[in-house]
Amino acid sequence: MESFLIKQILLEQKEEIKEIFKEKIIAREIEPKIKELLETSLIKVIMGVRRCGKSTLAHQLLKDKIYGYVNFDDERLIGIKSKDLNDFLEILKEIEPDVKYLLLDEVQNVEGWELFVNRLKRKGYNLVISGSNSKLLSKELATHLTGRHFNIELYPFSFREFLDYKGIIVNEENFYITEKRAEIKRVLQEYLKKGGMPEVLKIEANQRYLRELFDRIITKDIILRYNIKYVRDLKEIALYAISNFALKFTYHKVRNIFEIKSIHTIKNYLQFLEEAYLVFQLNPFSFKLKEQINQPRKIYCIDPGLINSLIPKTTVDYGKLMENLVFLELKNQGKEIYFYSQANYEIDFLIREGLEIKQLIQSCFSIADENTKKREIKALLKASKGLKCNDLIIITWDEEGEEEIDSKRINIIPLWKWLILN
Repeated sequence: MESFLIKQILLEQKEEIKEIFKEKIIAREIEPKIKELLETSLIKVIMGVRRCGKSTLAHQLLKDKIYGYVNFDDERLIGIKSKDLNDFLEILKEIEPDVKYLLLDEVQNVEGWELFVNRLKRKGYNLVISGSNSKLLSKELATHLTGRHFNIELYPFSFREFLDYKGIIVNEENFYITEKRAEIKRVLQEYLKKGGMPEVLKIEANQRYLRELFDRIITKDIILRYNIKYVRDLKEIALYAISNFALKFTYHKVRNIFEIKSIHTIKNYLQFLEEAYLVFQLNPFSFKLKEQINQPRKIYCIDPGLINSLIPKTTVDYGKLMENLVFLELKNQGKEIYFYSQANYEIDFLIREGLEIKQLIQSCFSIADENTKKREIKALLKASKGLKCNDLIIITWDEEGEEEIDSKRINIIPLWKWLILN
């Protein structure tokens, strides 16, 4: 690639950084954790779904440093080879002679990138890498940079970050003020509708933006990357997965629906969707690995806004959206999550730490109906006894309280409060 063109691209990308800081930037909750690592020699790898704010977070972390920046998702850089990367380094040094920090965005687009990054590390550069494919980043880094990198997963805005963007300051005193509670619940309804993709908050045509984002993820992060031949099948399976969020599925069922001969194709397609952070598969909990593998799984979507923009509907299923949101919050916190299914009851979320079951959570829009309340409590009590776990929670839309039965205490908490305090 011609040096003058590389320089032009890098200078233009440098100008783009100025535009980022002209806009409102919300401090991400994960930021302090990364800042602690910034001065270490470890390579900082920020992974997450496309457009969730990875680049903005990286620029925010490096804003007081002299750093070089290359965005390999630039269409002008399609097809560049690893042998070209040294030219980029040379021109970055020409632009910023004292540069010691490097931000490489979507670097996995370049085949052989990991060897170049390894060499940069040996040369003493402090590296931050961001990308939207967990497998390509993790696999190559694990192969060539074992023990020399730190993975950071970034998700769309949490509800707390969404409130921050809206300028709503929340503290526990506000929980007792009727007007504040009403405002928080109103914003939660908006969050469940729009989701937490940063760009969505800046534009009116947010559903159109999210549909286009879905197409970009499918095309750039999966179809082109894995040379998918049956594009229509992949897109239809992706839409099926998202439209069945918070529900159980099996690979055999999906295969039969789409009349695809090989179950391995179904597994691969769903794995590709997960690696692009579009959906997540949740395993059932069992003390026996074979039972865990053979049981149906559940599926969740990365963002409620994507769900609402892609699924045609006449009514909003707040119960399922709540469950999806609880899953995302637990995932964002790095919890080890399962669901727990038995013959006559099911627990939405089981949190495990090491060998210990730490918490059991039910998500239910309302337990005002006595039969619903009895069903949810009965499931928790049965699971509590069998799993020897006493931290029991029911998350509702607006109900709050405690139930004590057979010396077991069940905490009932509204979703908005759980999301803020958790």
